[in-house]
Amino acid sequence: MLITFEGLDGSGKTTQAVRLRDWLSAQGHRVLLTREPGGTAIGDAIRAILADPAHVAMHARTELLLFCAARAQLVQERLKPHLAEGGIVISDRFADSTLAYQGYGRGLPLDFLRTLLDFATEGLTPTLTFYLDVPPEAGLQRRRASGTLERMDQEHLDFYRRVREGYLQLAAQSARWVVLDAQLPIEAIAERVRHHVAAHLPSLASHNST
Repeated sequence: MLITFEGLDGSGKTTQAVRLRDWLSAQGHRVLLTREPGGTAIGDAIRAILADPAHVAMHARTELLLFCAARAQLVQERLKPHLAEGGIVISDRFADSTLAYQGYGRGLPLDFLRTLLDFATEGLTPTLTFYLDVPPEAGLQRRRASGTLERMDQEHLDFYRRVREGYLQLAAQSARWVVLDAQLPIEAIAERVRHHVAAHLPSLASHNST
């Protein structure tokens, strides 16, 4: 089972991914928590390039290929082996981020992106995707308050509005998506996440509110 968390930076997706990992682990499941870009030595090196605020001149195509390179390594090195052994993977971002950011945000052709993503992931698709929806203004405010601004945090507000609209369109196209209000209390969001995960794992049904 592959569970992914998507959303604008500052939406709280990382916090929810960690909480879900802890809850599933407590139920006896073998859980791998990872993030994009990163999760491998190669992926982390690529992440450093993508995040560096000095690289403002990075072209959208370069950005796309770097994200996909990191993802391909993650899928081969960690995700597929863990899933093949019957484990659960929780990923802080996955292929949908590319459709939202490089597709809707940057304006790169969606059909081409889907073909490239299928190649990079070998067709690996999430079982369940949680999208934490936050207004771009609120997400940026949270990021700036954290004091850890990266290259993409320098984008204009209109860019993040396009990304958010892209996410909402993607969510409307598939039943695997669950849209959650990221401005709800952290525990209220976590409870909703557990409820939906438990529906996919019957053995957890009696624990979905613990």
